Amino acid sequence: MLSWGWRRRALAFAGGAVGALAFAPFGLWPLLVVPFSIAVWLIDGVAARSRLGVAFAAAVDGWWWGFGYYLAGLWWLGAAFLVEADKFAWAMPLGVLGLPAGLALFTAAGFALARALWSQGAGRLAALASALGLAEWARGTIFTGFPWNAWGQALAGNLHLAQTASLVGLNGLTLIAIVLAAAPAVALTLPGRRLRLLVPAGALGLLGAMALFGWSRLPAQPSPLVAGVKLRIMQPNLPQDDKFRPEKGREILQRYLALSDKATSPRTLGLQDVTHLVWPESAFPFLLGRSPQALQLIAAALPPGATLVTGAARAGEPLPGEANPPIFNAIQVVTKTGGIVASYDKAHLVPFGEYLPAPFAGALSGLGLTAFVAIPGGFTPAQVRRPLAIPGLPPVAASICYEAIFPGAMMPEGGTRPGLLLNVTNDAWFGLTPGPHQHAAQARLRAVEEGLPLIRAANNGVSLVADAYGRVIGELPLGVDGVLDTGLPQAIGPTTFSRTGNLLAGSMLVMCLGLAAAARPRRRRAATQ
Repeated sequence: MLSWGWRRRALAFAGGAVGALAFAPFGLWPLLVVPFSIAVWLIDGVAARSRLGVAFAAAVDGWWWGFGYYLAGLWWLGAAFLVEADKFAWAMPLGVLGLPAGLALFTAAGFALARALWSQGAGRLAALASALGLAEWARGTIFTGFPWNAWGQALAGNLHLAQTASLVGLNGLTLIAIVLAAAPAVALTLPGRRLRLLVPAGALGLLGAMALFGWSRLPAQPSPLVAGVKLRIMQPNLPQDDKFRPEKGREILQRYLALSDKATSPRTLGLQDVTHLVWPESAFPFLLGRSPQALQLIAAALPPGATLVTGAARAGEPLPGEANPPIFNAIQVVTKTGGIVASYDKAHLVPFGEYLPAPFAGALSGLGLTAFVAIPGGFTPAQVRRPLAIPGLPPVAASICYEAIFPGAMMPEGGTRPGLLLNVTNDAWFGLTPGPHQHAAQARLRAVEEGLPLIRAANNGVSLVADAYGRVIGELPLGVDGVLDTGLPQAIGPTTFSRTGNLLAGSMLVMCLGLAAAARPRRRRAATQ
């Protein structure tokens, strides 16, 4: 760790890259020890003549460490640039290398802050947790936020450990994950055998307490189901390039209807046994609300009393002076009458995917770069997140695509507490890569945080239904077409996180900062004696 130059940077890069294996689909969360041990030893080994030099040297280490982690964890984003390769392949380096390079600035800042708070004792745990915890919070907030694979998400891969999210949410899990993973490296350099044993013993005690809480919280029996609800999720596994071709609209709709009516066993009768049919995000290459023929075909296929819930682009009313109406990425509810009775419009759009950020739109357009979804001017975001009313279901907290990765942000504004979470998505952009697995895992953690069941419909997977504890009761794997028939698990009472949000996680962060700051004066006094 005392080496410099390319060897030190390669070590930081490789250490961060190993961390990607802690997340879905691999789920090797104990491997978090590797990147965080290297992080501790890198910061321990920082040396420079001035305070500014120390901070800069730590930031360089943190950038390489973060670049390795984000590149290994997000390389699959490159698949989206190949869907329409003639338009976007040239920009692949911007996504595959540019995004990890930009995100690594957050870990660079975290390393610099950690070095400023650093001490020689166990206080290093608090320094690292508070500094990188703040960096992760900033990553999930600044520039619309991108909290993909926050470190706490690795612990959520274990169902028992995931239950702690019902108390402290993803941000709290992240602080815990950093402390647990860094404890062995800190312990190895502490003076005295007793202290070297105390730190890892404390970490193991914390891990055991989380597991015990999860064991006590998870009921032995399956969750009871909402009476009278029979769900069917249709996963078409439609090639992504077909979804952009209006001339294929009728063919796509007929494929959806035929697959939706598929009998899954000798005891099922196709759609005749279904109350709620769910299709994924942006299901059509046309505006459903302006396609009476499509609505008639859907109405004819639905049995009496059944309802379709589907992703679809929706046109709003143009404002005075506007040539084109605003287009929303929406979820629409269609009944047997052929009418659209309710809609939810996406509020948190994907930068560069659904719109070009305003400060850069002109320059990027001049370079020939457009959003992946070719809507003139991009999609329009909803101003507020509204509940979705679906006949025959409890009140719904709806989300589209990556809206589900933001902890505490899925709840609609105002109104009563929802009875379920609904997420429709189209992860076919990313093919058979780790991306869709990671996305599904993050949506599933929202169920644990809020104490609400989750219905998730994805174009190519992973579609699933999970109960309010995050237990999957039915799933369609990645890369297959088919239907999933399940009941709807009941919601449980509000969790601590659903009532208090990030209050406990914020308190944990303040406590870590206080402990780290308290450790530094002791170090200075010792140095002057």
